[in-house]
Amino acid sequence: MIELNLPNIDCNIRKKAANVEIFDIIRKKYIVLTPEEWVRQHFIHYLIHHLNYPKSLFKVESGLNYNRLSKRSDILVYNNAMEPELLVECKAYNVKINQKGFDQLSIYNSKIKARYLVLTNGLSHYCCTRSSDDTRYDFLNEVPAYK
Repeated sequence: MIELNLPNIDCNIRKKAANVEIFDIIRKKYIVLTPEEWVRQHFIHYLIHHLNYPKSLFKVESGLNYNRLSKRSDILVYNNAMEPELLVECKAYNVKINQKGFDQLSIYNSKIKARYLVLTNGLSHYCCTRSSDDTRYDFLNEVPAYK
C-alpha cells in the first residue's frame, strides 16, 4: 500500500490464506486490506489519535436505506448526545475525488443528517458542514477536532 496524506498508523496486518488483512480497532476484527480499507483505517486513526474523537462514538460501514436500496456509510461518528456529528466517505487512494463522490455523500447525509461531511481518498480530503437551513454545504479548511 502507498503512503497517504495522513499520519502513519500503528496497525496490525496479517496474511490469512490468499488475503492480507488489517485489524479494525472499531469493529475489533481483521478486515481484508483493500486500497479503500487502507484509507478508512488511516482516517479512523487520524480522527481518534489526532482530532480526539472517542472510539466509543464510531460506527464503521453501518447500513442505511435509500430509495429501497441498502447502502453503507464508511465512517459515522456521533456526538455525546448520540446525534450524527461526522460522516466520512472513503475512496481508494487511486480513485479521483469528483462530483459523484460528493453526490453519494450528500445522499447518505439526507438520511443521516450529520453536522460535518468528509470525502477522502487518503491523498485529498474535503470537509464541509451543512448550513443551518439545510440548503447548502459550506466547505471548511480542515476537519474539526472533537469538542
